[in-house]
Amino acid sequence: MMGFGMMGGWGFFGIFFMIIVIVGIVLLVVWLNRKQPEKQSSNIDESALDILKKRYALGEISKEDYERMKKEISQD
Repeated sequence: MMGFGMMGGWGFFGIFFMIIVIVGIVLLVVWLNRKQPEKQSSNIDESALDILKKRYALGEISKEDYERMKKEISQD
């Protein structure tokens, strides 16, 4: 009954291999979490006019669109 024992013949290398695998899995999980784009945090207290001003400042909308949307927001 001289089988391979608990480590299957790997001895201490089996323990090191398991540690390397576990560290690899942890690093993979950390890398995948950092790779995902961070969700934009939207401020609930931000008004529609604040959002409109920000979009205009970033150049997402033209001056005409800004004025039209501002007028529509002010009517509400």
